[in-house]
Amino acid sequence: MTEEVNPKAYPLADQVLTTKIIDLLQQCVNFKQLKKGANEATKTLNRGIAEFIVMAADTEPLEILLHLPLLCEDKNVPYVFVRSKGALGRACGVSRPVIAASVTVNEGSQLKTQISAIQNSIEKLLI
Repeated sequence: MTEEVNPKAYPLADQVLTTKIIDLLQQCVNFKQLKKGANEATKTLNRGIAEFIVMAADTEPLEILLHLPLLCEDKNVPYVFVRSKGALGRACGVSRPVIAASVTVNEGSQLKTQISAIQNSIEKLLI
């Protein structure tokens, strides 16, 4: 965990927040509230159904997903980086590394309170 993270990967979640995000993503898979991959994340932002975006800081080259923070800021959606695309992939329930994931809106969702809590934590990082 001591490897250098690309300074463009801002804001980077600390260990505690990363764990919370990973747990929430695993639950979102069960509730079908998760889109995996940079393209899917971009679509959720454009359609206005993204709650927040999680990206992997160890993406190589990182530039392939740096359009997402710009879109997020335009659409007023919180976003955060986690260190590992491997961990992000496992959290999304796939065996491949995932460089970006989007938690989507679902009105009757039981995860609403957890999603709001994570959104607030991410917004604190952005200040």
